[in-house]
Amino acid sequence: SGTEPGLQTRYFLLKTSQGNDHNNRIIIYTNMKRISILLTITALLCGMTLTATPRIERAEPLSWWTDMQCPLTLMLYGEDLQDAQVSVQRLKNGRPVKDVCEGLVVTGQHNAESPNYLFVNMDVREAGTYRITLSKNKKRATYDYVIASRRAGSRERSSFSSADVVYLIMSDRFVDGDPTNNTVPTMREAADKSNIHGRWGGDIQGIINSFDHIAALGATTIWATPLLCDDEATFSYHGYACSDYYHIDPRYGSNELYRQMVEKAHEKGLKFIMDMVPNHCGTAHWWNNDLPYSDWYNQWDEYTTTNNVFSANYDIHASAYDKEHNNNGWFDRMMADMNLNNPDLLQYFKQWAIWWIEYANLDGLRVDTYPYIEPAPAAEWLTAIRAEYPNLNIVGECWTRPASAVAYWQDGAHNYNGFNSNLPAVMDFPLNEAIRQALADDGKSWGGGLMKVYDALAMDYLYPNTDNLLIFAGNHDMDRIADVLKDNDLRRVKLTMTILATMRGIPQLFAGDEYGMRSADMSKGHSTLRMPLPIEDTLSSAQKEMFDYQSRLFQFRKSEPILHTGKLMHFATRDNTYAYFRYTDEGAVFVYLNASEEPRTIPTAHYAEILGKYNPVGTDVINGNAVIDLGREDIVVAPLSAIVVKLGKK
Repeated sequence: SGTEPGLQTRYFLLKTSQGNDHNNRIIIYTNMKRISILLTITALLCGMTLTATPRIERAEPLSWWTDMQCPLTLMLYGEDLQDAQVSVQRLKNGRPVKDVCEGLVVTGQHNAESPNYLFVNMDVREAGTYRITLSKNKKRATYDYVIASRRAGSRERSSFSSADVVYLIMSDRFVDGDPTNNTVPTMREAADKSNIHGRWGGDIQGIINSFDHIAALGATTIWATPLLCDDEATFSYHGYACSDYYHIDPRYGSNELYRQMVEKAHEKGLKFIMDMVPNHCGTAHWWNNDLPYSDWYNQWDEYTTTNNVFSANYDIHASAYDKEHNNNGWFDRMMADMNLNNPDLLQYFKQWAIWWIEYANLDGLRVDTYPYIEPAPAAEWLTAIRAEYPNLNIVGECWTRPASAVAYWQDGAHNYNGFNSNLPAVMDFPLNEAIRQALADDGKSWGGGLMKVYDALAMDYLYPNTDNLLIFAGNHDMDRIADVLKDNDLRRVKLTMTILATMRGIPQLFAGDEYGMRSADMSKGHSTLRMPLPIEDTLSSAQKEMFDYQSRLFQFRKSEPILHTGKLMHFATRDNTYAYFRYTDEGAVFVYLNASEEPRTIPTAHYAEILGKYNPVGTDVINGNAVIDLGREDIVVAPLSAIVVKLGKK
């Protein structure tokens, strides 16, 4: 299974001819479970004949549906499956029907390099349960497979958008809703809350138990870090080293509980995004000791890490060497780099994404480490998903800057080389950096303070779709916003959240920031920022007030169409303030941020070109039903505070 402690993957290459084509190589693994391969080769070399019994251990995807755009290619895994003859019978009342099967038809098959895999192309015509039979050497292996009817409206499903607020959960560190699954004997790492880098027991039930809290904040969409099996011996809690693409980690729950979680979220008016990682898998993955092909992973003579040079993909001066090391280098020693140029792997990943969307009725995807993946097959992967679900939103982690570098990866970008990623949404790291820098200093330098936010937004002309940018103050991979702001002042956290609640794009919150949480011990790395939510009974008055402030803003955003699709007009100043309007023909939302340590008077006369189009008397969003008259020129905003005013038609 590849899960034994200390097990290492090793292989020798017996070249049957010159060249590097994987079809000309035989892999011999030292795993004792695969010693039969060596015996088989020895027998062939000696002129002997061995007759093995084929055995099917896995079939992936786990099931399929009628009326899908994506063709079905089953990856069968077991013992001695190569060259087996494949037949299919329909089952009725658990028994095979002897008539010719027309509901699930084999249209082709091919071997892998390993003799223990077989890829079978299937034409799906009717729902039902089918028995797949592999025949070889007068012996048989069978596997029962389910084709279900696709749910009504599945293809047309809606998704998350700028009308939503995304709430990011670090799954293991969120809420422990079921302590009985914290340690599972079949999984290598046990729960240990004394280990800051260990598993702490957050789970699917904990997420379900928190739906009311998330909805009360004003969030509408949940993004949970990966919940699939991650069976590394240590540091497995983050979930980004997958060991089984088709099963939820039992320390979180089960596939069925995951599906129920999404269903219950929908009942609460919440959407759910799945975090997917096609760039790499964990070295504890079940296939690690018996890869289908030698190029299933991007392999090197010695361990080679990625160079993190995303720009090599679009740099006109870039070397092939730099491109290869960015796209093919390993993310980490325990994270094997997947080679999506292998057509069977690419098809596997297409089906994997589609299977989870359909099985769990998902509302969107987040793609981890997107610019590390081979660009052309990654674009093809996304094309297949979007062909199946034309309205589905997918956001990619493109952690780079400046804006031109991020814009390259968004669908529809006018790239000089003609490349189109087909990735609808990207994470706005340039704006994130600007906000964090702006509120980390006193703003007295030229171009400092909130001018950094102004300048970042001035680059919006580069993006194909600014409404489909994920905007955020922090996430599970960076210091918490309260850690980095000047003096760790919670008033600055409020300013940050005011920007997120009223800016173009899709706001994303990181669990705990609704309370202004800080990292437990920044000297020990990111594990200490990924801490559980505080228990409600232990909240301080400052934490409660922070939650109430954000709740007012994000509940307002949820119900205000102007903030979903309205245009943006902003005004530059050099006094560490920032003013902007979000506006449509129906009304406007005016935002004024004072990040200085002194009171500031709003220069309302500066805004005549847009303010004159609306009734200047509006509602103070932060302070409830208070009224603010922007026609006056004596409105004073306190230090480190903001006002948000809803304006109607003139």
